[in-house]
Amino acid sequence: MPAAFAAFATRTPVRPVLIPGCGSAHEAGWLAEAGWTVRAIDFSADAVATARAQLGVHAALVEQADFFTYRPPFLPGWVYERAFLCALPPERRTDYVSRMADLLEPGGLLAGFFFFDDAPKGPPFGISREAIGALLGPSFELVEDESVADSIPVFAGRERWMTWRRR
Repeated sequence: MPAAFAAFATRTPVRPVLIPGCGSAHEAGWLAEAGWTVRAIDFSADAVATARAQLGVHAALVEQADFFTYRPPFLPGWVYERAFLCALPPERRTDYVSRMADLLEPGGLLAGFFFFDDAPKGPPFGISREAIGALLGPSFELVEDESVADSIPVFAGRERWMTWRRR
């Protein structure tokens, strides 16, 4: 489990969590085991099948869905970002922010790993510090920004744990 994720989950009051672009969803299983209400979604049928197989008793937490139209079965208090924003084409970034703002009530958290890079090709599509502030700032307030020591190789040295609170 990524250290920044586990530290955040340990110090944060339990609240319903949505994980878009969940991939293998191992964090969803960890949260469910700890008593959190979780829903993980992915657009890819293959990713959903893999996640369900890995989650065993928690397989039902994973759904195939389009993040931009999905309606979770609860009001998320935390949306976990893990390589979702950087997987989207840059022209979808404003849609991402609008959807996150719609999903979270004031005080809700958008927290996770954000990828910073200036390479023009992707995915992953990096973003600059200035651009993420301009993108999220109107709807969210940055409350945590920490370096990450245990990134997977593709993100090493280029991701940060950030927590953004819905204004």
